[in-house]
Amino acid sequence: MKAKLTFLFVVLTVALSLIACSEEKKPAATAQPGVEQAVSIAVDAYVYGYPLVTMDMTRRQITNVATPDATHAPMGQVLRIRTYPPVEMHTVTAPNADTLYTTGWVDVSKEPWILSLPDMGDRYYLMPMLDGWTDVFQVPGKRTTGDKAQKYAITGPGWSGTLPAGVTEYKSPTGLVWILGRIYCTGTPDDYAKVHALQDKVSLVPLSSYGKPYSPPPGEVDSTFDMKTAVRDQVDAMDVNAFFTYLAKLMKTNPPVADDAPMVAKMAAIGLVPGQDFDPSKLGGFDKEAIKVVPKLGQTKIIEFAKKVEPVNGWLIIPKAGLYGTDYVDRALVTAIGLGANRPQDAIYPTGQKDGSGSDFDASSKKYVLHFDKGQMPPVNGFWSLTMYDATYFFVPNPLNRYTLSQRNKFVTNADGSVDLYLQGDSPGKAKEANWLPAPKAKFIPMLRLYWPKETPPSIIDGSWKPPAINESK
Repeated sequence: MKAKLTFLFVVLTVALSLIACSEEKKPAATAQPGVEQAVSIAVDAYVYGYPLVTMDMTRRQITNVATPDATHAPMGQVLRIRTYPPVEMHTVTAPNADTLYTTGWVDVSKEPWILSLPDMGDRYYLMPMLDGWTDVFQVPGKRTTGDKAQKYAITGPGWSGTLPAGVTEYKSPTGLVWILGRIYCTGTPDDYAKVHALQDKVSLVPLSSYGKPYSPPPGEVDSTFDMKTAVRDQVDAMDVNAFFTYLAKLMKTNPPVADDAPMVAKMAAIGLVPGQDFDPSKLGGFDKEAIKVVPKLGQTKIIEFAKKVEPVNGWLIIPKAGLYGTDYVDRALVTAIGLGANRPQDAIYPTGQKDGSGSDFDASSKKYVLHFDKGQMPPVNGFWSLTMYDATYFFVPNPLNRYTLSQRNKFVTNADGSVDLYLQGDSPGKAKEANWLPAPKAKFIPMLRLYWPKETPPSIIDGSWKPPAINESK
């Protein structure tokens, strides 16, 4: 990463030198920002807009079908994913194998949409609603609203009107809304069937059709959109003009919030004005050449931010997710490594960065163990799991088709009641295989999930419980 960053800044330095020589021939007076300032603003704007662009690209890939299939559904229709995400799915980074997703994308800029949820019994679930910038603006679920049947009207930022009786209004700050529901499932055939029955009772209809027979129209299909390449790769490959043109278009129905006013003022200097098309001419002829490196610099800034967070026993624990305020780099980082993250009270995602000796995880020649003392498993009201990802935050193919270990597993315990979980490329042997999380024979990323973590000690929220280090085993 350091080499990559050095290269990018060398490119920028050369560009600035060439531009400085050219500008000696130009009139001194100009109303445009200097090139260094323009590049700095553009990098900040890139980081700021990265979540919104990624969200909409994700929406396009998931909804680009005429009728629902196993992993896609048109706008305004419920996507009921019937199994854990398949290993080849690369639409959303860091998928989980603990819940069945029940999701939907709606555009509330034109009219509200009504989400109806069934009685969930005693099953853990949550239905977070994300705005276009990835903030979780509401989160009905077992922790917050209980188990009984519920109805919600998701309204847009400019909407006012009367809602049907028994419907609770949730106002979205943006026109784009992603309902990213998760229902806990053990993954057995019997439990799949039970969760499927609950999924089938989740409904989503526009307000104008509420209480009437409703058949959703076929989705609009864009045959030119890339449905195979991972969304993150598509976003990262955009050049600076394409990115800012897309961002400006999205901000017309997904406006910045009041707290973003300083950023909005900065962006105007480079031709980015909410509600207007992007005007690259504001950058000036030479400036446009210099900002060609902005996407790479922005991506580097996002990933470098992770290194500034002090690891806990080798685990990266993002202090804020789901609600970001003006922490734009934090928001962009979570978008890059775990789009759709919940609020900390609903879920915390410690992500393994280094082993106990401070080295990167690499199972090409090493084996690892995560040891929990007796009674020291992750403290949760919901559930916990440990998921294995490759270096790009996707599932790892393996002979057991096992991508996670969790509290539902029946672990082999040690004589003192402690538990060792094995993270390695080959089986630790039949006697220990129940505790084996297969790793690629390469670099990998382990991620813990604590759903509905306890808020009183021991708690990961206040730091009174910390995930133990993952150590190399001999």
